[in-house]
Amino acid sequence: MRIGILGSGLMGGKLGTLFARAGHEVVFSYSRSRSKLQTLARHAGGNARAGTPREAAQDADVVLLAVHWNRVDDVLRQAADLSGKVLVTCSMPMNDDDTALVVAHTSSGAEELARKAPGARVVSAFGTVPSEVLFGVFEARERATRPSMLYCADDEDAKEAAARLIRDVGFEPVDAGPLEMARHAEPFTLLVAKVAYEGDGGRALAYRFEHFEERA
Repeated sequence: MRIGILGSGLMGGKLGTLFARAGHEVVFSYSRSRSKLQTLARHAGGNARAGTPREAAQDADVVLLAVHWNRVDDVLRQAADLSGKVLVTCSMPMNDDDTALVVAHTSSGAEELARKAPGARVVSAFGTVPSEVLFGVFEARERATRPSMLYCADDEDAKEAAARLIRDVGFEPVDAGPLEMARHAEPFTLLVAKVAYEGDGGRALAYRFEHFEERA
């Protein structure tokens, strides 16, 4: 598939690299530095290149949104029309200092994104695992037992595209239902992040989530 990455920070950079290494055509975009995008593309190898948000989105089969919530409106404006696009989001609706969700309980960031990008087929995915585990899972993706990753959306074709990408990264996709289920997944994601990065075990805990299913 052709995948446009809107936001080439930690999660966008890592996922874009893994998508490229899995054989997809990837365009990295939306960084303060054009040279960073070019470095990401060289590091990813395969059919990866740097571009603008509009270039990343215009011919994409799937667009990955991976920016801080306070930059969503800006990157959507630069990407232009996303009507009909599969828009996979791993962006959490966090406040500016990342201490709390600004959308929760009665809605979700994914649902708000669907309102911000009318016509896009929004899928909530890739937000329920710490980015640190991605490469380890990708490298072991042929093993019989895979760690699970939740995803949800209202469009079935969009779900199929997202499930393919989840498998390509090395996880087993678990369909959590319609997009409104993100109301429950996003607070869970925040819990995972706090346990991984603020618990007594520190950042090393992030690497343990990929093994939970194997131990069950």
